[in-house]
Amino acid sequence: VQLQASGGGLVQPGGSLRLSCAASGSIFSSSTMGWYRQTPGKQRELVAIITSGGTTNYADSVKGRVTISRDNARKTVYLQMSNLRPEDTGVYYCYQVMTSLWGQGTLVTVSS
Repeated sequence: VQLQASGGGLVQPGGSLRLSCAASGSIFSSSTMGWYRQTPGKQRELVAIITSGGTTNYADSVKGRVTISRDNARKTVYLQMSNLRPEDTGVYYCYQVMTSLWGQGTLVTVSS
């Protein structure tokens, strides 16, 4: 099983990005999936999580600006981020709970 994250990049404050995480393997639809981020000098923190049934939960710091979704047919989980702030800068990782597997990370830089 592998997780392949993509979609990071440089964006101005107030801008938007959509991250994607494509999974291999047969258990995707059964597993809770999450997005985490690691910012300089801080521990990796949860950004958003979505259960197999579609229930979502968000960190307080991103509520109202971020939406996590999944497409089980494509075995892909998405993180739509808007109104981005400089403090959102970091490496974003997807995580598959059932396998405890991490993706390789994708860098998001919010800067003018």
